[in-house]
Amino acid sequence: MPDEQCKKDHTSASYIHTTDFLSNLGVGVLSLLQPQSGERILDIGSGNGDLTAKIAAAGAIPTGIDLSERMVKLAQQKYPDLNVQVKDASQYRSDIPFDAVFSHAAIHWINNPAALTRSIWLALREGGRFVAEFAGSGNVGILTFAMKQALKERGYTWAGRNPWYHPTIGEYTTLLEQNGFRVIFAQHFDKPAPLKGEEGLRNWLNSFADYFFKDVSSADMGSIYQAIVAEVKPHFEREGQWFLDTTRLRIVAIKETA
Repeated sequence: MPDEQCKKDHTSASYIHTTDFLSNLGVGVLSLLQPQSGERILDIGSGNGDLTAKIAAAGAIPTGIDLSERMVKLAQQKYPDLNVQVKDASQYRSDIPFDAVFSHAAIHWINNPAALTRSIWLALREGGRFVAEFAGSGNVGILTFAMKQALKERGYTWAGRNPWYHPTIGEYTTLLEQNGFRVIFAQHFDKPAPLKGEEGLRNWLNSFADYFFKDVSSADMGSIYQAIVAEVKPHFEREGQWFLDTTRLRIVAIKETA
């Protein structure tokens, strides 16, 4: 993400809170997975292990993989009985096929979607299901535009800053179909994420500063942040509450019988 490592190795306490928040958001997508007792389920981008633990609580046998050693260690500390491993999802291989592959808030960080799709297909038994939720086209679009404009106005180029893969529903379902999946459910929807006002937005910007502002001088940083806040405030503030313009894709697909 460009790999999961880059995303999840942020060490700030605010980022740990963010991963907990994402775990809570992911509870809904578990209803699409419907883990069954005895099923082997691969959890891609398992992070702090919260959703992997919920899969295990349903009686399934999960294997969690994440590229971040720090997040895997955190999951092992929280859930010592879980099988969680440091692995690159786009290169993952298993000798024993899984009944299902699950992923929440991870796929938009993996910059080789074709390789990842192949890994998922190989990991599944015939007839196995793939269930995922991740950021789709338009995710943080207003904020991204504001960042781009603020940087350009101060002489910084935008190219190479955005680390994410945000496909449209058509792009992603086509990718799956071209790789041997039958898509049985696909949804692209807005899912505004609450922010703690202007401070929350600034914390969000700080969390991703290594991508968007790594070459920005300290003299410019303050004015760039202020310009971004001013641009997005009319869109993000609703009756005193701020919301980030996040969108999500939810996907359920079946590995076709050869």
